[in-house]
Amino acid sequence: MFELMPLLLFLAVCGVLLWGYPVAFSLAGTSLIFVAIGAMTGLLEPVQLNFMAGRLFKIMDRSTLIAVPLFIFMGLMLERTKIAEDLLESMATLFGTLRGGMGFAVTIVGMLLAASTGIVGATVVTMGLLSLPAMLKRGYKPELATGVICASGTLGQIIPPSIVLVLLGDVLANAMTEAKSQGLETEQVASIGDLFMGAVIPGMMLVVGYMLYIAFVAWRRPKDAPAMEIDEAELKQAIFRAIKSLSLPLILIVAVLGSILYGIATPTEAAAIGAFGAILLALMRKQLTLQRLQDVMRSTVKTTSMVFLILIGASIFSLVFRMYGGDEMIRHFFTELPGGLFTALLIVMVVMFLLGFILDFIEITFVVVPIIGPVLLMMGADPIWLGVLIAINLQTSFLTPPFGFALFYLRGVAPKEIRTAQIYRGVIPFIGIQAIVLALIAFWPQLSTWLPAVIS
Repeated sequence: MFELMPLLLFLAVCGVLLWGYPVAFSLAGTSLIFVAIGAMTGLLEPVQLNFMAGRLFKIMDRSTLIAVPLFIFMGLMLERTKIAEDLLESMATLFGTLRGGMGFAVTIVGMLLAASTGIVGATVVTMGLLSLPAMLKRGYKPELATGVICASGTLGQIIPPSIVLVLLGDVLANAMTEAKSQGLETEQVASIGDLFMGAVIPGMMLVVGYMLYIAFVAWRRPKDAPAMEIDEAELKQAIFRAIKSLSLPLILIVAVLGSILYGIATPTEAAAIGAFGAILLALMRKQLTLQRLQDVMRSTVKTTSMVFLILIGASIFSLVFRMYGGDEMIRHFFTELPGGLFTALLIVMVVMFLLGFILDFIEITFVVVPIIGPVLLMMGADPIWLGVLIAINLQTSFLTPPFGFALFYLRGVAPKEIRTAQIYRGVIPFIGIQAIVLALIAFWPQLSTWLPAVIS
């Protein structure tokens, strides 16, 4: 019976989540119920829960997690200052003379928003509200327009300073510490800054892949992505507006990422730079009011509280899972698999992909990665490579019908004449691009590990 308890615990948590209960309370509550069952049946000693206090104090003591509310604040502040609106209008006009130009503009702006906000839902909703009506009005095929918006919106998963990478980097650093305590002999360290550097090339590969596909569609089917007719005066004005709207956000992004990549600042310090820079940017654009500041701060507190409450619930789940020997069960299962690391990684990626249909990245990062991370690291996986694979895998999951989160976000703001089936068909080519990039990184880990090695 004891051997089955980890599996029953995991299935019970999944069942409670599907029932519709909040994630944090589902994780913690279900785990404590299993502790009670174990205490009543003699399978566990309740005194083992004393370890929980130490775990919670460790969470409070992890200074890297201070970056989470700061990056969230930065993203929300930039989102509320109409930067996305200005960028889209100027870039759309600038690229509008090209077939597929609106698609290029949406992709570039999606990349910039990802690098400045790192919040997938906010990016997809913003792009859907601003660019989808404009693309449809200019004759773009609905499938192409919705596919570009969904795919570009999810770039916030992989392009730093992504909140996903902040949380994933922290969890992987702890997984590396755990693996070393279990006998892993390596001098390598896993940090959020390393993961940021490792995600740069894969993120750019996705952006280039999206743009190549848009260019291909515009070449083969010009009616699906028509060009705009713009006179010379409008074009000159668009160039001026693009430079004006791009310059300040670009300086902020370079300051945040550059300070991390060149070791000038830690991710937490860079997040503080980003938050302060976002306030200055709002002041310079005369967009900062007391009401707007209060709204941003309130939203930051809500989102941060949700993240840390899930982290606490996941810590309780992880402890109870280990109390029942779940980590040993997984380690034994993976080490007995034929094919070693490749097979184990393939199974983990498939499971995480499916979990991405029902769980957000925060839950998957806090629940699954602490369990499988030390095992895969012990089997020889590079932590940066593993983190990038997980991030792109979850990004692909969030795009995949019928449960992808990005699809739901866009469906909520898309005009009524856009059918759900059109959104589903539109993302399929971009899912293929994601899968190709994922496969390339899986077979050539240097695509994610080369830049961190060179800079460090």
